[in-house]
Amino acid sequence: MPLPRSHAAVRPVVAITADRGEYAGHATHRGFDGYVRAVDRVAGALPLLLPAAGAAIDAASLIAAVDGVVLTGGPSNVQAERYGGEPLPAGAAIDPDRDATVLPLLPALVAAGVPVLGICRGLQELNVAFGGTLERVVHAQPGRLDHREGDHARPIQRWYDDAHAVELAADGLLARLAGATRARVNSLHHQGVDRLAPGLRIEARAPDGLVEAFTVADAPGFTLAVQWHPEMRVGDDAFARAIFAAFGAACRERQARRRVA
Repeated sequence: MPLPRSHAAVRPVVAITADRGEYAGHATHRGFDGYVRAVDRVAGALPLLLPAAGAAIDAASLIAAVDGVVLTGGPSNVQAERYGGEPLPAGAAIDPDRDATVLPLLPALVAAGVPVLGICRGLQELNVAFGGTLERVVHAQPGRLDHREGDHARPIQRWYDDAHAVELAADGLLARLAGATRARVNSLHHQGVDRLAPGLRIEARAPDGLVEAFTVADAPGFTLAVQWHPEMRVGDDAFARAIFAAFGAACRERQARRRVA
């Protein structure tokens, strides 16, 4: 259920990462509405877009200004050069401005205890930022499922139907939120974790063994990354709502600490 507006006079502030794009010849910073609605209605926080503006976004100022960060999914790939891979094929969608903005921020945000929720590309960013690598074409690897969204002729909402089950670590955060060690998720992506970064703790795996969620083991605050899209299912899925509700609770705790400080 949506969090009542009366829950707090001043809501915590959550920065939502934006993609760099173009509209009518103008450079843009843009984000999907699903993240904004989930942060507002379920996390109970004030959603603000964080532009993909590179050095204009410094970690110290961001840490001082926000109570949480959502790392969004998006149509682009993390540049392979960021994790020591061969360059992506010509024509592959990339967003160098977003990479230059987000990746340098993440270790400082996590170390400062800022709650971070990574979704899809956001999971991949966290893995790369902490020293991991990505598998660039998951469905082409032997034994892997095809994790892509499927027929693009379907209505957009149908892209986000549950795609497969995940096994949740029995002693992990997600198992506590789900009240079970198995859940069905709307995972849709073509890249994924190859080598998991040191210090990341696996929270969920797909049936083919692919890492679908993790936390940062020694993070002082809430840090969760999922490969699926809970923001698109907060209206009809209790597990999706629980993820954003837990993130929102962590943001309110940080807001309270910041007020005392």
